[in-house]
Amino acid sequence: MAATISFTVGSPAGRRTVDVSYERTGSGEPLVLLHGIGHHRQAWDPVVRVLAAERDVIAVDLPGFGASPALPQGLRHDLRTMVPVLGSFIDALGVQRPHVAGNSLGGLLALELGREKLARSVTALSPAGFWTRSERRYAFGVLRAMRGAALSMPMPLIERLSQSSPGRAALTSTIYARPGRRSPGAVVAETVALREATAFRQTLEAGLTVAFTDDVPDIPVSIAWGDKDRLLLRRQGVRAKHVIPGARLVRLPDCGHVPMNDDPAAVARVILDTSRRRAGAASSQNA
Repeated sequence: MAATISFTVGSPAGRRTVDVSYERTGSGEPLVLLHGIGHHRQAWDPVVRVLAAERDVIAVDLPGFGASPALPQGLRHDLRTMVPVLGSFIDALGVQRPHVAGNSLGGLLALELGREKLARSVTALSPAGFWTRSERRYAFGVLRAMRGAALSMPMPLIERLSQSSPGRAALTSTIYARPGRRSPGAVVAETVALREATAFRQTLEAGLTVAFTDDVPDIPVSIAWGDKDRLLLRRQGVRAKHVIPGARLVRLPDCGHVPMNDDPAAVARVILDTSRRRAGAASSQNA
């Protein structure tokens, strides 16, 4: 069931109240799920039920996306701010060092939480931050085009397109390898989430200076990449493996940038396998 929690961040002289919407289900060790830019927590719906059989699953709407309002004035939507905000969110829930899985922007945030010792394991699905300058320019151009299209289309057109497989492909094939599997309602909801994402511009601007260059030692890490990812190309996973040598690198066949919809079983398996591994137990799989 969806809920919203309020907590404060910042120094005593300048504290701000942050509201975050989330949904929590299941039992077991806690597992936090983080979505990508312009998306919402429902991106994880295809895998939540499987994960909840073993984990206390907390699917988050990042600030400025989904049902969560943007950060208060004075707080930037950058890594330096977002990682402490997520740490405070986890504390406010009474959770200690959860497992964390993230996709795209969420994958980058998950890795940063792991590097800051705020996560007990990390699964990053096509994480941002391992791009070259030209790859980043390409990805940001595609994201801006997607946002522009979502803003320009009237709702009746979005709803009409969602009713057919070709229409769903037109709306979502950039992020899904199998857009026809997405339900009409889900496609409409995520198109609306993209057009109403109040933190989209600020988050994209903050990403202009992002490059993940530090290891994430002492915890289990898996980096999984869809081999049909059209936004962040698969070769970026190889770079990620060089930066985080202890990580397990997993190829997701026939999956796009948001693989939870394309192959829910494979994604759930990677997340659960990572959360079961012991710290220091490094393994790898070729991309």
